[in-house]
Amino acid sequence: MSKEKIITLDEISALLAAPEFVGKKIIHCHGTFDLMHAGHIRHLQKAKSLGDVLVVTVTSDRYVRKGPGRPVFSQQLRAEYLSALAAVDYVCISDYETANAAIESVKPSLYVKGSDYVDESKDVTGNISKEIDAVRQFGGDVYFTDEITFSSTKLLNEHFDVFSLETREFLNSFKEKCNLSDFLNNIKRLKSLNVLVIGDAILDEYHYVSVLGQTGKGNTLAVKYGSEEQFLGGSIAVAKHVAGFAGNVTLLAALGNEAGTAEKIQHKLPENITTKFVHYKSAQTLLKRRFVDQEMQRLFEVYYGGEESDRELLDAELNTWITAHAAEFDVVIVPDFGNGMISKSVAETISKESKFLAVNTQINSGNRGYHVITRYPHADFLCLNEPEARLAAHDKQSAIEEIAEELRTRLNGKSIAITRGVKGALLVDKDAAWSVPALSSKVIDRVGAGDAFLSVAALAAFAEFSPEEVILAGSIAAALDVQIVCNRESVDPVLFAKYATTLLK
Repeated sequence: MSKEKIITLDEISALLAAPEFVGKKIIHCHGTFDLMHAGHIRHLQKAKSLGDVLVVTVTSDRYVRKGPGRPVFSQQLRAEYLSALAAVDYVCISDYETANAAIESVKPSLYVKGSDYVDESKDVTGNISKEIDAVRQFGGDVYFTDEITFSSTKLLNEHFDVFSLETREFLNSFKEKCNLSDFLNNIKRLKSLNVLVIGDAILDEYHYVSVLGQTGKGNTLAVKYGSEEQFLGGSIAVAKHVAGFAGNVTLLAALGNEAGTAEKIQHKLPENITTKFVHYKSAQTLLKRRFVDQEMQRLFEVYYGGEESDRELLDAELNTWITAHAAEFDVVIVPDFGNGMISKSVAETISKESKFLAVNTQINSGNRGYHVITRYPHADFLCLNEPEARLAAHDKQSAIEEIAEELRTRLNGKSIAITRGVKGALLVDKDAAWSVPALSSKVIDRVGAGDAFLSVAALAAFAEFSPEEVILAGSIAAALDVQIVCNRESVDPVLFAKYATTLLK
């Protein structure tokens, strides 16, 4: 039976090491294979003709982050229809981001890819060169077939209901004005930027629990502890997102008076982030401890620290540094969480000294009702979610487009983005308003999605992308981020390019 061909990577590694396979020419193909078509079949038939045994490895579902609704077919189905082909001897599901682990297991004599990978510069992931190196490390070589080719992505987009009607209409309209190549080239241009990120440093903790139910006496919810995980959040997370796209990033953040925090943070930052930490005299670094159930629902949250009582010294240190250095940066991005670092005085200094300022003022449990973007006299790019915008305008009823324009005008901004969750996002400038539907169909955790949107959209706004490109760039970043638990990972530029390619092919 064809299903007997489906084995694990460990099993294929042991199998190919057996005596009966010694001297056999092992051929290896790897991919997603989300929609099997004539191009795939010819590619695999050609691959088998080049050797004795053909092993096909398939990327597992959780690492197929090409776009909304992908993969269309589950990893098991994809493995099954590959195993049904006479040319294929074994199929393995690879639970890794790249093909390298599969290559290490198979150790092929020949690694076979399609002709669209011949030019390594056209591979948006940059993985093909790493795969070639891995194959040659084990004594193998690479072969590129020249069979008929089709785009699975394009076929899925055109013939399957992968996107909603609203999303298809937006993407078709976008492609009329800006093609994929131009958009990705614009994203690459962001590497030249020198960026300053200013904001509260936050340590996020997730305590994973299983809900047992109500206690026998009283109305208390009982849970069973499972594990815990800590993440770098707040302005640190934003700096890490930005560092994937911009060349140089400086992070200005306030830490508490506890020992070792600065070193712990610094150790986990990319090399292109420089830090300037100021220190609270009377408070610890803000820690948010969240208790999360098995469905990733947050049950309860505890705040520790973050409120500095000695404002005078802290303000003086921040204002002095910002006045001396802010003008050195192309862009200043302020994720202002309202947790104690940025006072009204500091906000005024940031507005005055920045050449291009992008700001988000977040509503959270610690500042609800007290923290609005109008505390900044000016910002070039404003980025808020809808509740934050309505609170700043003190307006519950008006159309969100009207509120956005009111805030943009009040802060003399060039543009304002409003993120709206499942409704997508809106961008307003002095000329018009543009909207984009939500671009993710899989949501694991919404924490940090707004930060990801701000990080990339702010860079695009400074670089004078078209309004449609600004809102699309931010929306792709957010769509990737909701598939990440809290701030476990940053938005990966490679995955960003893959996601954009799926949307715009």
